[in-house]
Amino acid sequence: MSTKKLFLFTLIALLAFAANSILCRLALKVEWVDPLDFSIIRLLSAAIILWLLLVAKNAHSAKIFMQYGSSKGAVNLLIYVLGFSYAYVGLSTATGALILFAAVQFTMLGAALLSGKRLSVLESIGIAISLMGLCYFVYPELDKPNGLTFIFMIVAGIAWGMYSLIGSQSVSPLLDTSSNFIRLVPLCVLALFVAYFFGDTHITFLGFVYSVASGALASGLGYSLWYKVLPKLDKSVAAVSQLSVPIWAALGGILFIHEGITWHLLLSSCLILGGILLVLLSQFKQKIPA
Repeated sequence: MSTKKLFLFTLIALLAFAANSILCRLALKVEWVDPLDFSIIRLLSAAIILWLLLVAKNAHSAKIFMQYGSSKGAVNLLIYVLGFSYAYVGLSTATGALILFAAVQFTMLGAALLSGKRLSVLESIGIAISLMGLCYFVYPELDKPNGLTFIFMIVAGIAWGMYSLIGSQSVSPLLDTSSNFIRLVPLCVLALFVAYFFGDTHITFLGFVYSVASGALASGLGYSLWYKVLPKLDKSVAAVSQLSVPIWAALGGILFIHEGITWHLLLSSCLILGGILLVLLSQFKQKIPA
């Protein structure tokens, strides 16, 4: 894969993550979709679109999907989706973003350090600047989070970090991602049955659309692309690049929810993206022969 394609695909995957935040906010906060219903629809719609893609690409591969992915990957995916949905019931978008991506960042960087990697001075500075920018970005909106939702988001961040680490070993991104989602279908169907017959399920048309879009587009296709680029990215680059997601989500709010542009947003964007640039430059320098 060329450098240009790697950059483009990584950017699209990060934008898909941001789209998930926006769609989740619209579904849970605007349309008042229950977090369990949102999670079920999200997972099922992702599994369906990925299954259709497998059939369209190679009918045989759709029959052997269980040979790909892993139960560990599916479990981490489930924990992330549930933790993410339930955490945003009690957390503001900014507070949730800080907790989630800080947890992802330290999970992936911690794994890299445990595997023997040593960060260069430039990488360390870049990561520090990005974290400072993220903290500055969410600081005005920070509120004291409910203890349980705080834990939910930390667990979701650790699970997503682990899911990304598993994806860094993927050799068949579409098959691995499809398998991880499809493995969860029986559990989702059971949960849907319980929610429908024993719960108080109520969902609007727009709430359903937002949930399906989050699953089929932002999750199913977005995560497949993420699994495709992860093996080509250094763990530190994969970790720190995700710090840009809250910025992309904020920009999406400007475009789709008509939120205003502020100097605070511009400055925090420069800090976060500037830190990421330093990490990328460090990786580029390390690959250039002396």
